[in-house]
Amino acid sequence: MKDSSYASIQQDMPDQGRLQITVQDGVNNHPIENARVRISYTGVPDNILEEVRTDSSGKTPMLELAAPPLEYSMKPVEQQPYSEYTVQISADGFEPKEVAGTEILPQTTAQQPAMLRRQSGQADDFQRIVIGPHTLFGEYPPKNPEAEIKPVNESGEIVLSRVVIPEYIVVHDGPVGDTTAQNYYVRYKDYIKNVASSEIYATWPDDTIRANILAIMSFTLNRVYTEWYRNKGFDYTITSSTAYDHKWINGRNIFDSIDRIVDELFENYLSRPDVRQPILTQYCDGRQVQCRDRGWMTQWGSKALGDQGYSAIEIIRSFYGNDMYINVAEAVSGIPASWPGYDLTIGVSGEKVQQIQEQLNAIAKAYPAIPSVAVDGIYGQATAASVKKFQNVFGLPTSGVVDYPTWYKIQEIYVAVTRIAELR
Repeated sequence: MKDSSYASIQQDMPDQGRLQITVQDGVNNHPIENARVRISYTGVPDNILEEVRTDSSGKTPMLELAAPPLEYSMKPVEQQPYSEYTVQISADGFEPKEVAGTEILPQTTAQQPAMLRRQSGQADDFQRIVIGPHTLFGEYPPKNPEAEIKPVNESGEIVLSRVVIPEYIVVHDGPVGDTTAQNYYVRYKDYIKNVASSEIYATWPDDTIRANILAIMSFTLNRVYTEWYRNKGFDYTITSSTAYDHKWINGRNIFDSIDRIVDELFENYLSRPDVRQPILTQYCDGRQVQCRDRGWMTQWGSKALGDQGYSAIEIIRSFYGNDMYINVAEAVSGIPASWPGYDLTIGVSGEKVQQIQEQLNAIAKAYPAIPSVAVDGIYGQATAASVKKFQNVFGLPTSGVVDYPTWYKIQEIYVAVTRIAELR
């Protein structure tokens, strides 16, 4: 018997979004097959909407779920523009997990990752994660203004001499000075995807999303480059407080449009002429908090410009000035092989093809849906088929071509499943 709250929720959500859950072993990052996944509306736990199992890649089928009208996320309104679901996951030999507050936007796809801990003892309690409100809907502290270019102390306190994309950053899940807050080691790209999914709506124009992601990455890399918090005696890279940095939410879902654009841009940051460090690009929502007079970007303002057809760099320069430009980091840490500068496709041969073949075979041991290939350095039909299946498993366009996003996704998954980059 469905209760009145369930019926009320359905009436308020005439649109639909999509959700897929990926379940992995927290020890080795391998997929967990046949995990049971149950979906309910957050706040209505007794009404199970979906119950599904994961496949050999640790993924559930794509689920269609109710969501509010699209227009709620396209302009500032009082209504919540996303629906919230609770995801319960259980698997033999692992502690069960519950994620409350997974956000579903209309006409978009959300990916909910779930890392399960190996079972120890007989505890039946779920490991619980609660995803807080989106920053454009909830109430969060406004950013404390800072200088966008940090003074570089000549005493040698600044550790980094060049801009490098880090493999991991350490996120302090609380404000500066909160000694009770936990620190998390988070892969750089995963951190950016999490923040962008927490701070902008994935329904917005692609170039608006690009502009905001560039601002998030540049700000983050400024913290990395200047060793901002470590030079103040803290053991982390950045906080999860909007008063100081960005909103990062442990365990939250990621939206496909944001995932795709971060993979496209992750080596980039924003620069000004004759300034080596990435610019500390501050911003605000432009509705609850105003900051245009400070020369900062407003998120709703960037959405309006995207609607008008502005490119990402045009949006950025509209707020930060015409002397802002997009730069590329000098190196990416934690990858076994760097991008060759050209696509790998049928007919290409050489060392880079051989590297990809070796990495695909290592990945296939953890992901049996991906076919193994002969390591011969020749990009033939079999390699293209393996790449195409890899792209399908990891949510990339299934071209069968190793382009820039595919190359780095292969590096990322290879490192994850082989534990090359295991933290010490």
